Amino acid sequence: MARTILVFYGSYRRDRQGIKLADWIVEALRARGDDATLIDARAVDLPILDRRHSDYPPGEAPAAMAALAATIAAADGFVFVVGEYNGGLQPGLKNLVDHYLPEFAWRPAAIASYSAGPFAGVRSATAWRTTLGAMGMVVTSTALSLARIGGAFDTDGRPAGEDGVRLDRAFPRFADDLAWWIDAAAAQRAKAAPPY
Repeated sequence: MARTILVFYGSYRRDRQGIKLADWIVEALRARGDDATLIDARAVDLPILDRRHSDYPPGEAPAAMAALAATIAAADGFVFVVGEYNGGLQPGLKNLVDHYLPEFAWRPAAIASYSAGPFAGVRSATAWRTTLGAMGMVVTSTALSLARIGGAFDTDGRPAGEDGVRLDRAFPRFADDLAWWIDAAAAQRAKAAPPY
């Protein structure tokens, strides 16, 4: 059974490196038979948060915002590919997700973190765990963390070097955990809709 999984990425930087990880995760999920789609905050380009999607009367939200709301609401689960900016959240990704709330409810999320240095974005992953939980998502226990992202992929976008090998080895458990929670959440949503 193909699961619909959205892979969120949020860097706006000119020489962004995390897009390599986000693209690789999309392809790795597709190779497992899932319907995976990249949601790139820079490409969606929502304005700095003024009104959430749910703040607009039906049919009055900007077209890009409404289209993404429908896409999120139709998804089975999510992967958040998160870099670490000064020990915290990427502002572009945080701004994107803050436009939505009920669309994320009662669905699982997995976190894949990265950094240019040796710590693999773990402080950002910790902050995202709290944020995603507050938004009504169940965050899976198996994280994916990638250090030294600049050298972790070859020119064809495949994992390379010691960090890339670790990524390749860790991915199956990461994806299996997300798949289990997607199936469990779908069964529960079939019994009762979220109360908000």
